[in-house]
Parts: sequence; C-alpha cells; structure tokens
Amino acid sequence: MFVTARDGTRLHVEEAGEGTPILFIHEFGGDHRSWEPQVRFLSRRHRCVVYAARGYAPSDIPTDIDSYSQAIAAEDALAVLDGLGIDKAHVVGLSMGAFATLHFGLRFPERALSLTVAGAGYGSEKAFEEHFRDLSRQVAANFETQGSEVFSRIYASGASRVQFQNKDPRGWEEFANRLASHSNVGSALTMRGVQARRPSLYDLEDEFRRMMVPTLVMAGDEDDHCLQPGIFLKRTIPASGLSVFPKTGHTLNLEEPQLFNTLLSEFVAQVEAGRWTPRDPRAIASEIMRTD
Repeated sequence: MFVTARDGTRLHVEEAGEGTPILFIHEFGGDHRSWEPQVRFLSRRHRCVVYAARGYAPSDIPTDIDSYSQAIAAEDALAVLDGLGIDKAHVVGLSMGAFATLHFGLRFPERALSLTVAGAGYGSEKAFEEHFRDLSRQVAANFETQGSEVFSRIYASGASRVQFQNKDPRGWEEFANRLASHSNVGSALTMRGVQARRPSLYDLEDEFRRMMVPTLVMAGDEDDHCLQPGIFLKRTIPASGLSVFPKTGHTLNLEEPQLFNTLLSEFVAQVEAGRWTPRDPRAIASEIMRTD
C-alpha cells in the first residue's frame, strides 16, 4: 500500500503482525526489505511496519533536491504513522534511518514509545564533518555517472561493510544486489539532500538532553565513525542505553540479526513495563569511587 507525505510524495508501506506498533526506517544502502529478519521475528508479538523512503522504489522518486532533507525524512516517518492510523510506535532506525529516528524523537516525542538508534554518527565527528560532506557529494556523483549496478559493488565493500561480507557472504551478496537495483537519481539526491546537509549530532546536544524518550543506541565495534557518536548519545540522552556489538560493522541488523532482535525485543519489553528509565542521579559520571 501507499501513504502520502505532506508534499504529495507517495511512500510504499508494508506491515505484518498485530500488537504494539514498531516502525522501521532503513539505511541509505538498504530499503524496506532490509528489515525482513526483524519483521519475521517481531511480528509474532507486534504490528511491524516498514516503508521505502522517498527516492527508493516503489516509493516515488522526486527529482528536485529540495524534496530531500533531514527534516523531510522525519516528517515522512510521521506521515507513515498518520497514514496507517497509528498514534504511537516504537521507532527503529539504522544509519540514515537512525538519524531520522533521532530527529523524529526530537520533533514528535509524543508519537514515539521508544527510539532504537543503530549505526548513527557518520558525518557527526567534528574532525571529519566537512570530509564526510565532500565524500557524500562524490558518492552522489558516482551513482549518477557509474550507475547503481556498478557503484553498488564499491559502496558495499566499504571499511564497515566487509565484516558482513566475511561473516555472511550470501547475506552480503543479497544486500549488494538490492543496492544495485536502486534508482541512480534517488540515490544521488538522497545523498546530496539528506546525508550531505544534515546537522552533526553534536550540534544537537542541548536538544538531546531535553529528550526524554526511552532510547537504545547500538553500534558495531568496527564501525569506527559511529562509536564515539554512540557514546556521546548515551551520555547525552537521559533515558538511553548503549550496546556495542563485538567484531561487527555498520549493517548491524543483517550482520547480527539474532543479537539485534534479542536486544530490541528486550528493550521494547522493558519500555512497555515502565522499567527503562532515565539514569539514576546517583550514578555520577565523574565519580570513580565513593569515599563518604
């Protein structure tokens, strides 16, 4: 089915299961199909919703760069909930989808039961901020000049993707083949309009400190440019927890689906039981040992 975003863009939506809703938001290199291991597991107890972001078929692919931005990505997630008549949902995002999840929590906290933020951080580290923007524009150009079918093999072999390839060659091949089928136009405009222009997470520190939505942060220990941002989010968002996956790269939910599903389902259960609360004020970060 399709829902319609505020500007008229149609977004392809699929759902399975019944129960408390969980909305999944995919990464740049993936699409709505990337969440299949999670939907198959969690739809036994939850209403699981996935959608293809604008620029990803079968959703519409606008050709104007102003139709792509970080703010629009968060608004599209809200449009999906509204289109399905869902008042509140647990929101789960990976990478680009994790940024959208965080911005959803900042802008629409009353619609989020919880936030799961996996593999968030690219472009946020101040030392690499401008370098990331330059790389994003180069990646966009490569999709335009080489095409998805060719450039997908290069993109899928990045420093934080080879872990997936080494552990699960068939799963990685499926990921790379799906990326090869993506729209050249949609991929380039998403990279330019969303990735290259989004704010650093560090620039949102004051807003994160005020965000009280229960949040689970996940990162792979070999996803180097997400590790420090993950620790930053843990130290900044009041009701947050951090899980680091050993010997793992960027594609967390596909690379380690069982671990991802276990942690996510336990997190959701704790939130729904009212047990995922802000950090105990006695747990003072600067204290090493108490002496009086």
